[in-house]
Amino acid sequence: MASERGKGEDDDRILSYGDATLVRSDLAILRGPHYLNDRLIHFFFTHLHLHLHLEEEKEVLLVPPSLAFLIAHFPGPDLSSLADVLAPLALPRRKLVLFPVNDNPDVTLAEGGSHWSLLVCHVPSRLFVHHDSSGTARLNSPHARRLFNSLTPFFMPPPPQHLDFRYIEGPTPTQTNGYDCGLYVMAIARCVCQWYSQPKNIDHKENWFPVLSHQLNANKVHQLRAELLSLVLSLMTQTQSNKCVFY
Repeated sequence: MASERGKGEDDDRILSYGDATLVRSDLAILRGPHYLNDRLIHFFFTHLHLHLHLEEEKEVLLVPPSLAFLIAHFPGPDLSSLADVLAPLALPRRKLVLFPVNDNPDVTLAEGGSHWSLLVCHVPSRLFVHHDSSGTARLNSPHARRLFNSLTPFFMPPPPQHLDFRYIEGPTPTQTNGYDCGLYVMAIARCVCQWYSQPKNIDHKENWFPVLSHQLNANKVHQLRAELLSLVLSLMTQTQSNKCVFY
């Protein structure tokens, strides 16, 4: 959970992928091992969106970390202003929305914080489920609840169909070190999206908890770091090859 962010603005850009951008210090973070930053989580969410063809469903949304943070810390009680921010997300048509949660309390501090978790909104069951790899400490629960409180007015259908959403803490493998929390966010996000993509889950009568318990443990999550590094290097090679062919 200890923070080890990349340098960011002064780094050389090494990869543009969808609307995500990685810089050279992100490679060092992956090789570290170090605490993952916003860029790497955004990149992996973009990869999930493209790899699982989620853009074809229009029901699933993976929110970038920076936007999730903005929603949680949006100033003032003016819902109309927040509605303008949320409008491009088209929340009323979504059935599954994933939000990274960070414990940074300072909105003026870029890339602050020291712990990541994941808040999953499953609209058919009217649930917000918080997955936090800190175990019984549930370090990010206050931050996840703050995000939940900011979001619920924008998921509510008009009366008389109005049904309140519930917030629960979901089962989550416990991390065994102080820096892999971002990997748990990625691994859980992939597991949930894969679960949702299965035709048998179209009626949404069951949740993803059994799949999560069966597929994820500390060792498998740790392996995701090498998998992610390999993916980035492969995409960098492909991008360079495409440039060579173009020229």
